[in-house]
Amino acid sequence: MYISRLAAVLAFASVPAVCSAGDLTDGRHAIYLEAPGANRILIAEIDIKNDQYSIEMDTENFSDHFLSMRPFKCLDGPEKTWCHVPYPYPIARDLSQELTDLEYDLLFLWKDSSEYGIDLWNGVYYQLEASDDGRIRGHLHEMDMNILSAPPDAGNMRPVVDSDLEPGDVDSHWLPVLIIE
Repeated sequence: MYISRLAAVLAFASVPAVCSAGDLTDGRHAIYLEAPGANRILIAEIDIKNDQYSIEMDTENFSDHFLSMRPFKCLDGPEKTWCHVPYPYPIARDLSQELTDLEYDLLFLWKDSSEYGIDLWNGVYYQLEASDDGRIRGHLHEMDMNILSAPPDAGNMRPVVDSDLEPGDVDSHWLPVLIIE
């Protein structure tokens, strides 16, 4: 049941972000997930040049999991496991207008640490915005990735709308904040 849904979920798109790459200078920047209490985990580095970017995941902090018949790179927490969901379709990786492409590259699913499989209901989407200190901050939103069980219609690059996202409860999640600096 989850196998076909998971394949379709990887056809992920998002809601437009509220800032552009102008908030970060050209060069290499670190991407962290942050737990309450400011404990951070380095998950990737982003290279930005002329509003184009590439991301290199930092696999040192990730472990390999085979969940619902698919391989995942996951962060193992005390009670929850956070699994990165690579966006499988071409995207522009252009930050000149908005940060939506970057949001696509930073998708996760969570599961209880004791569970074997994954549940697409547990999608994690970080909506990105500029912060006053020059960093980009992502705030956890929850979503049911089952809404993406079929690829979006041709030409529809933003099938997820605000009503599909629910702000995550900071106290109930291990990694509620994403920071790029």
